[in-house]
Order: sequence, then structure tokens, then C-alpha cells
Amino acid sequence: MANAGLTMERLTRAGAELADEVGFDQVTVSELARRLDVKVASLYSRLKSSQDLKTRIVLLALEELADRGASALAGRAGKDALAAFADVYRDYAREHPGRYAAAQLRLDPQTAAASAGGRHAQMTRAILRGYDLPEPDQTHAVRLLGSVFHGYVSLEMGGGFSHSAPDTEESWARIVDALDALLRNWPAP
Repeated sequence: MANAGLTMERLTRAGAELADEVGFDQVTVSELARRLDVKVASLYSRLKSSQDLKTRIVLLALEELADRGASALAGRAGKDALAAFADVYRDYAREHPGRYAAAQLRLDPQTAAASAGGRHAQMTRAILRGYDLPEPDQTHAVRLLGSVFHGYVSLEMGGGFSHSAPDTEESWARIVDALDALLRNWPAP
């Protein structure tokens, strides 16, 4: 039970893996200590609380999503960029359900300002520049895209589409097509 290797990065990554396995809501310092086979006190000497651990997982998830989004968007524009960005969120949620849930947690304003959350908004706005939307329509469109992506992913992960046709892949592609058409023909106020 050597505690020397219990870096903040290792604790955060282990917490994120735990979240993917048991659900973000179930992550606690005690559960992480069991996972790492260390005493709870060893973790509390590094972490303030379970909320501190969860906040670190949120920040990790936002950073991972932003990195994936940036890679997916490189060299793309218009519908191609929209589809790539949408797929990043959906694929991340499938691969890391606990981290995806963590990324939805509301952070206090100071922590949020220092997080990768701003990169997500910048990437979404970069996609929207390809649709030539002025403000405040860009803000409305950012909210629309976030709502559709998160709503679909949440319903899909919860089994909401498991017993119906057509295939969820077909629905996802049609939704991206519909969003592209809407963004190209944004209604006037």
C-alpha cells in the first residue's frame, strides 16, 4: 500500500474510471480508497472531499471532450464539422458514461472560468460561423445544438430507443441532417 504514487492526476483518473464503471453519482473518496486498496485517510490528505474529487473528474472530462472536439474539427467546416462535433459527444458518452455525466455538472463560476468549458463554446461558435449566423442567433443555436446532442445521447444511453425502429444510427444521421438544414435556413426573429 505505497501512497507515494497517489498523485492528484492518478486519483482523478482512477476516479474517472470508477465513474465510468459505477456511475458518476456513486463516486466517493471511500469508494476510490477501496478501489486503490489504500486507507481513506490517505486520500483525504490529498483530496478535500468527495465533491473535490468529483470536480476534478468534471474538469478532466471537459478537457478530454475539448481535446477530442478540437481534433475532430480540424480542417472541417459546415455540415462536416457539425457531424464530427456531434459524433465526438455521442462517442465520448458511449465510451465514458460516467465522465460524460460528470461533464454535465454545473461548476461554480470561478472553476468554470478556468475549465475547458469555454473551449466547447468556442468550438460550437466556430462551427456556426460556417452558417453565417449573427448574434444573438448564435447563442440560440449553441443552446439548440447542446440540447439536441445531450438529449439524444441521454435518451439513447438510458435505453429509450432500444425497442424501436429505425436504427439509432439512422436517426442520428437524420438529426444531424435536420440540424444542418435548420442552421442553413435559420428563421428570422
